[in-house]
Amino acid sequence: MKLTLRLLADVGKALKSLDLYSQYNPSALSIKQFIDFGNNACEEKSFYFLRKELPVRLANIMKEINLLPENLLIMPSVELVRSWYVQSFMDLVEFEDHSGKTREVLERFCKTLINVRNRHSNVVETMAQGVMELRDCDTVDNTTENSLQYFLDRFYMSRIGIRMLINQHTLMFGKDLPGHIRHIGAIDPTCKIGLVVADAYENAQFLCDQYYVDSPVLELVSHNGVSGAAGRTPIESAYVPSHLYYILFELFKNSMRAVMEYHADSDNYPCIKVSIVLGNEDLSIKVYLRNTTEKSSLTVFHQWNECTKGYYINLLCKLHQ
Repeated sequence: MKLTLRLLADVGKALKSLDLYSQYNPSALSIKQFIDFGNNACEEKSFYFLRKELPVRLANIMKEINLLPENLLIMPSVELVRSWYVQSFMDLVEFEDHSGKTREVLERFCKTLINVRNRHSNVVETMAQGVMELRDCDTVDNTTENSLQYFLDRFYMSRIGIRMLINQHTLMFGKDLPGHIRHIGAIDPTCKIGLVVADAYENAQFLCDQYYVDSPVLELVSHNGVSGAAGRTPIESAYVPSHLYYILFELFKNSMRAVMEYHADSDNYPCIKVSIVLGNEDLSIKVYLRNTTEKSSLTVFHQWNECTKGYYINLLCKLHQ
């Protein structure tokens, strides 16, 4: 009986905290701010910031989840995702009254962040499974479909932001090892964009060769348009290499499939052309496929070009100023 009352009290306290934290807006952070903090990193300051910022972000997205259609909320996979978010929120609000001046609290906080990250490692697949469960047992009209897509876009963007904050803290102050000595957490201040493109292409090419026994070649062109830089100077930018790699890897996989299936009866496959252009404000990575059609089913950031009869897939990365 006492245990039940204690659990109910904890749930009631968590609901009050959820309402409180959901009233705040998440802080907008740039890569420059991450780098500036990383150059003079202080674990105590990071603790005080994240113990509020992470619950705010979790509370905001949890409120949006609660607004989903009832027939989706009762799907087993969606219920599981909700339970993960509730548990993570409760784990983090425990630290709202703790001081960051003790080593024990800082270490426990770092372990909690790792547990939260591990708990949410399969959120993307599980939420997608929940949507599939809804479609299997109910009819989804266009209005609901559009609303779901809008929610999923915000939901996954929120997840990326939360994982970015957690990874920065655990890489700088925990036992996680950064990818390279020059990295500031997960950020490479001098990320060599061409190398990331080549790495993503080679791994996608390996899969394409395994499935289709051939693959289109890569034609990579870069232009550095920054004032005072030579046109073909290797392009570097402060960015998260793992994020850029993942996006490009998925784009290359879809692009190779489009080329191989559209030219299935040919022995000559057009190349995949990638242009990297660095300006004073933006970094543009453009993947161009020649002689394909809409049936090739290319995914994100695609735009049909009537002049060249090809697809452009644009990836714009805003540079920090």
